[in-house]
Amino acid sequence: MKAGGAGSAADFIPPRPTLGSLRAAAAGCRGCGLWRNATQTVFGEGPSGARLVLVGEQPGDQEDRAGRPFIGPSGRLLDEALTEAGIDRSAVYVTNAVKHFKFVRQEPTRRRLHKKPSAGEVRACRPWLEEEIRLVRPALVVALGSTAAQALLGTDFRVTRERGRVVVSDWAGPVLATVHPSAVLRAPDDAREAERRSFVRDLAQVASWLQANSGRRVGERPDGRAPAPRSGRSRARRG
Repeated sequence: MKAGGAGSAADFIPPRPTLGSLRAAAAGCRGCGLWRNATQTVFGEGPSGARLVLVGEQPGDQEDRAGRPFIGPSGRLLDEALTEAGIDRSAVYVTNAVKHFKFVRQEPTRRRLHKKPSAGEVRACRPWLEEEIRLVRPALVVALGSTAAQALLGTDFRVTRERGRVVVSDWAGPVLATVHPSAVLRAPDDAREAERRSFVRDLAQVASWLQANSGRRVGERPDGRAPAPRSGRSRARRG
């Protein structure tokens, strides 16, 4: 591993990784500059054999302080929506495309405000996500928002065009993209409930898809192992 951490999280992936060793290694990741201001790495969590993986953009302020994904306002909305859709969050692996909190300070309160990660930061962090998905081997990945969707399906992918449809990433398998729960929270008061219902409908589609595809995990090789991830640009195709 490179002590300087120039370029990519790939420099920090341990040999023969497990989710536990990945989490430990990610705590010292210097693959991009976001670690300098963040409190800590926020790695994914959930069962190693989860059939569903949810991928968000990056941890927020509360997640950065606690070291856990989706525990702030967006996480609470996500929990409620999953429950309404009939999905047990305890059976879901939840992570982010970027593992460190990127923010700007709001003066004079010094409040930390979310700042969208750059394409380079998302690209630098992708090896962690590739390994998480390779090890969990989910049947379906849900991309929450455009950053996650483009990390999984390429920079040409648009959630506005493909929302709620299952498409196939050449390294992550079947993916369904929807909005990030923070987008629901940011909606105007008179539109927020409608946005919330649309989000729940997308997750209900996820539950239905998982039920309809209850066989072996998509992407398994005949020997039962998952294919190795590829580091090139992902191409989406309809599933």
